[in-house]
Amino acid sequence: MDSTILMFLVQDGVVNGAVYALLGVALVLVFTVTRVVFIPQGAFVAYGGLTMAALEAGRTPGTAWLLLVMGVVAAGMELLRRWGTSPPRVMARILAVDIGVPCGLLAVSLWLPGHGLGQWANILLTFALVIPIGPVLYRIAFQPLADASVLVLFIVAVGIDLTMTGLGLVFFGPEGYRTEVFSAVSFSVGPLNISAQSIWIVAMAAMLLGGLFVFFERTLLGKALRASAVNRRGARLVGIPTSLSGRTAFGLAAFIGCLSGLLIAPVTTIYFDTGFMVGLKGLIGAIIGGLISYPVTAVAALVVGLLEAFSSFEASAFKEVIIFTVIIPVLLWRSLTRPHIEDEE
Repeated sequence: MDSTILMFLVQDGVVNGAVYALLGVALVLVFTVTRVVFIPQGAFVAYGGLTMAALEAGRTPGTAWLLLVMGVVAAGMELLRRWGTSPPRVMARILAVDIGVPCGLLAVSLWLPGHGLGQWANILLTFALVIPIGPVLYRIAFQPLADASVLVLFIVAVGIDLTMTGLGLVFFGPEGYRTEVFSAVSFSVGPLNISAQSIWIVAMAAMLLGGLFVFFERTLLGKALRASAVNRRGARLVGIPTSLSGRTAFGLAAFIGCLSGLLIAPVTTIYFDTGFMVGLKGLIGAIIGGLISYPVTAVAALVVGLLEAFSSFEASAFKEVIIFTVIIPVLLWRSLTRPHIEDEE
């Protein structure tokens, strides 16, 4: 391996690692706040990229219909829970938010593809369609099980991931898609040819990680999330609604997943099940970080990206095996250095 190949591998590893870092941080966020190992995180990557591809192709994405159906289910559950105890204006607001807004987004999705308003309009609509799926998913599947064990929540998360992957096949088909690049400009640094899209990926990852730090340290909602992560029962006792914390965490995770999908769709082909493997590699970083440490998770995910790049060059047939083997010594070390707890709150 000469220095030129080394530089190319490092470049690929950093770009891939930036995406894995975003997904790993999102997994840590959701787990610390809700105790859910959010396996469907990768599905939002696929939904983001494929929704954008459908809009660019002039089609109405299936995520618009999915959001409407989920909104109807969430509204029905909420109205049933509040029936006879909440005033009519509250009921009307629930219907407007859970059903009215998805209906509006569906109308825009039916109208926009034929009018060609450009890439940024498609990006905004993709965010509007994919991000709300996160909070609504929490309300439907996880909020009723908020006090269940981590194992039960994990099983539910696996089932939801399989469902979302299957729906992705129904909505988008088995074919792979790519989207238009944000910028076709490229830069030459010695033997390297660095595309603007790669710079977008790394820069957006760095900005988002920095933005999350500011959000948790400087905003009231961020501090509420931190309190819910440290002690859910204590957060409830001081008046922090943990249901709001859960919806916010799932909304942020959906945003990060959708953004990741938009960033990688121009440089790699996205299939309905692409997000599963991408999400698992983010999960490796989260596991190395103990599902609690954001900085360790980000650094570990970057290492995973570099390891993947070098494994692809040296032993491509065993690339995935090498990557997933990394967590074995980490888990062994944690099992030997930490006391066993039978039932953890």
